[in-house]
Amino acid sequence: MHPLTRLLFVVAFALLAPNAQAAPATSYDIVIRNGHVIDGTGSPWYSADIAIKDGRIAAIGGLGNADAKQVIDAHGMVVAPGFIDMLDQSGHTLLVDGHAPSKIFQGITTLVTGEGESIAPLDDRILAEEGSRAKPAWRTLDGYFDVLQKHGIAVNLGTYVGAATAREMVIGYGDREPTPDELKQMQAIVARAMRDGAFGVSTALQYPPATYSTTPELTALAKTAASYGGIYATHMRSEGNGEAAALDEVFDIARTAHIPVEIFHLKVAGHENWGSMPKVIAKIDAARAQGLDISADTYAYTAWGNDLASFIPPWAHAGGTTKLLERLQDPQTRARIERDMQTPSDAWSNDWLEVPGPHAVEITSVQNPSLKNLEGRRLDEIASSWHAKPIDTLIDILIEDHAATDVAVFGMSQPDVTLAL
Repeated sequence: MHPLTRLLFVVAFALLAPNAQAAPATSYDIVIRNGHVIDGTGSPWYSADIAIKDGRIAAIGGLGNADAKQVIDAHGMVVAPGFIDMLDQSGHTLLVDGHAPSKIFQGITTLVTGEGESIAPLDDRILAEEGSRAKPAWRTLDGYFDVLQKHGIAVNLGTYVGAATAREMVIGYGDREPTPDELKQMQAIVARAMRDGAFGVSTALQYPPATYSTTPELTALAKTAASYGGIYATHMRSEGNGEAAALDEVFDIARTAHIPVEIFHLKVAGHENWGSMPKVIAKIDAARAQGLDISADTYAYTAWGNDLASFIPPWAHAGGTTKLLERLQDPQTRARIERDMQTPSDAWSNDWLEVPGPHAVEITSVQNPSLKNLEGRRLDEIASSWHAKPIDTLIDILIEDHAATDVAVFGMSQPDVTLAL
């Protein structure tokens, strides 16, 4: 049997007292015997029994004399804490199925969500941009937590407040800097979310309108989060050709705002950059040596998930999805978009030139039912069947699917992924 199918996860492990020792004969609710314990401290595994009483770990060690209502034989299995998904996207789906089977069956018991945009706070403008027909029963993060609590979920959940969410509520979807008064309003939104329980403020700087944010704007929001003990979590401005500059921006925000940083899905994107992960890690290590608190999470595979619209240059997104679709359908503007996609530039993260080719782009989900047959197919295959160029096929799909298409992009190398892990 493959080792991954033999894992036994104990959610209550997170409640373990550091000095838990073998206990005298007593009665417990559950005893897990003969397992290989990996306790999350970084130490090697060790053999031990685990006793649980009233939902908490009561003892760890040789518990041969312990009595229990239920005994689980974990011989040959690993007993570990529940895993933490550091970049989850289940804020809405938990309200559909709070059991979260896709997470629980992987041993994931804690979710951290809110990448750049967060499920709350929100207003009518955000709902209109999302095309939401439903009217959520919340507007604040505190209100969302209340709804989630009443609904009931099988996992733990925490969230950041999205810097883009604050920007959208104050500025909208335009490509401009906030005025000093608008920036204060954005900071107030972050402060309210922090009081409501946000872990910190997050960014996803490859996606408009976050792309339009300046470093001083992000630093101001990070300072607000830091004043409440929060962190700054970021999908950096570039993970490809501009990654070194993107890391410098992260370090500058950490240094100026005096805030810990979590880098989302650390990677080296783009075939021209493959093999650069040692340089990325060295750069982070150097920042740590200077006293900055920098952490990162990473993929365990060579593809990333994204919106197909992320291949379109940022300027074409200004004003939101409606404006984007208008530009894609205008022949002259479409020609400019295609030129930009095929022209090397350090001004934006150009995935079209960074990925190995159209075969690296797989359609994973569409909103238009008439396009369902595209799911699971690669862009070059679709282009061939449509007798069109791949770049034209990409834009045509966006138009027909109202820019709601999701893709998997196979743009990383296995050695880089392995080193990051």
